[in-house]
Amino acid sequence: MYMSNSTGDKPSTPLHSVSVAGAVIREDGRMLAIQRRDNGRWEPPGGVLELEETPEEGVVREVLEETGIRVEVERLTGVYKNMARGIVALVFLCKPSGGEARVTPEATAVEWLTPDQVEKHMGEVYAVRLLDAATPGVPHVRHHDGVHLSSPR
Repeated sequence: MYMSNSTGDKPSTPLHSVSVAGAVIREDGRMLAIQRRDNGRWEPPGGVLELEETPEEGVVREVLEETGIRVEVERLTGVYKNMARGIVALVFLCKPSGGEARVTPEATAVEWLTPDQVEKHMGEVYAVRLLDAATPGVPHVRHHDGVHLSSPR
């Protein structure tokens, strides 16, 4: 996708899609994950950020829609770019604040996984988002091709 420049004759600035995801971690260290209905993959809950919402509002909405869990956003833990698709994902550490985990139109399963289960069940580019969130410090910035990280873990 490209925007036209001011003369309207040539493409100029490429557009990116922005998504948000919640790294929801309980006090016992278990991490919230969904099995997506559309592709069967395990991922942190999240989705496309809507134009009228802040990133924090978007992650609260997406986690609730996909899992039934209400969350409080604590901090940004990572920025991840899918170089092949032009998708930038903002991942936020969240703590659960209510609700009941349930299947939804987006998720065939909603589970609280241990870090070992996250590594076992999730593809590399999604597992790292939860594992990065469990690490204190500055946000991670990583890029990938949709399957494998291009930046070191």
